[in-house]
Amino acid sequence: MAVTYTDHIRFGTVGSPQTTPSSGTPAAIEHSKQLGLAHLEIAWTRSVKVHDKTCDMIKTTAEAHQITLSVHAPYFINLNSQTAEKMAASDERLLTAARKGYLAGARDIVFHPGSYHGQPAEQVYERVKQKLIELTGILREEGINVTLRPETMGKPSMFGDLDEVLQLARDVQGVQPCIDWAHLHARRGDGTFNSYAEFDQALKQMREMLGEDALKTMHCHISGIAYTSKGEKEHLPLNEADIRYRELLQALIDHEVAGTAAIEAPVPFHTSDCLTFQATYRRLMTLKTQAD
Repeated sequence: MAVTYTDHIRFGTVGSPQTTPSSGTPAAIEHSKQLGLAHLEIAWTRSVKVHDKTCDMIKTTAEAHQITLSVHAPYFINLNSQTAEKMAASDERLLTAARKGYLAGARDIVFHPGSYHGQPAEQVYERVKQKLIELTGILREEGINVTLRPETMGKPSMFGDLDEVLQLARDVQGVQPCIDWAHLHARRGDGTFNSYAEFDQALKQMREMLGEDALKTMHCHISGIAYTSKGEKEHLPLNEADIRYRELLQALIDHEVAGTAAIEAPVPFHTSDCLTFQATYRRLMTLKTQAD
């Protein structure tokens, strides 16, 4: 199934679709194409142990199948690490993900920015900002042309609410947000951030702070999610989740958002949920076109 002219947003899974018949990112790319998907987020979430030759193979395969790529960097990144040793290790994980991702043809590097560690949010923001200024500077000097994308986080103890990631993108060259819509829904733990009005307001805020280009090059995560009063608990399949994804997709369409959407869902719903998001998006796009 070819990507149609209505697909301003390219959908794909975070990590290989669980229906991929063999291991390895090139196989996942080929299978994504067979499924009719147009994107893949490479899940280097534990570590980045990939040879340059493999990166070249990933890039060649993605170009041949017209699949765009992003990278999810290791979970063990914390730009507010509390010791010099931990900070150095965190820096290296993010830099390595960016370097290898660039060789593999990815241009968006998603990462979890860190924890407050009980410190004032304003203090943590300044530390994270300065760290990103440092790291993006290193990558520019090396000719690594990627966008670092701090992800909105699903727990209030974690740095990364919507305001913070948008502000980082405004303050630091080479940084743009990864809007994880499920995390924003779970973060407050009260079931809010789950309506067309709230999605609409977030997109308006993004446009006001970062300009129209940010909406035309968006990278986001979408999934079902379970949460408690303390925020995110775990990802859920759509048929068990309360997220109003049709309203979210409609808001993205109404704001003429373009870019990529990476879908996280537990096995065995990984592939099917991604296809559901894409099919729903296409249906809503068709209805809007007919109405216009």
